[in-house]
Amino acid sequence: MPSVMIEVRQQYPRETEQGIMEAVHSALRDSFKIKSGDRNVRLLVHEPHRFECPPDREKPELYTHISIDCFAGRSLDAKRKLYRTIVSNLETFGIPPSHVKIMLREITAENWGIRGGQAACDVDLGFKVDV
Repeated sequence: MPSVMIEVRQQYPRETEQGIMEAVHSALRDSFKIKSGDRNVRLLVHEPHRFECPPDREKPELYTHISIDCFAGRSLDAKRKLYRTIVSNLETFGIPPSHVKIMLREITAENWGIRGGQAACDVDLGFKVDV
């Protein structure tokens, strides 16, 4: 049940935006073994002057910041696979690997309110977190 925010510095065509969102969600399905319907992905387009990036990027307009909030418990190998898969998937859209930053924040299940205000630790999630 990860919650994803993808931030970019330029407007893309609708199909590209949807493709970028799917690229990240697909990586989560593959690496974290989440269900395909477990989708909470947002894409936010910033004006370049409102989203600074490292000055050494060759194509700063392609700089992409991805924040993922998820339940704690995934293995380091699953996280490594996630990072590699996201970067690889985004290359399809011309986004260089050096232009992608991924921030993964793990939150314990008692700190998620889901399914009508229940603590996630009290709910059968229907999937394993320890992958």
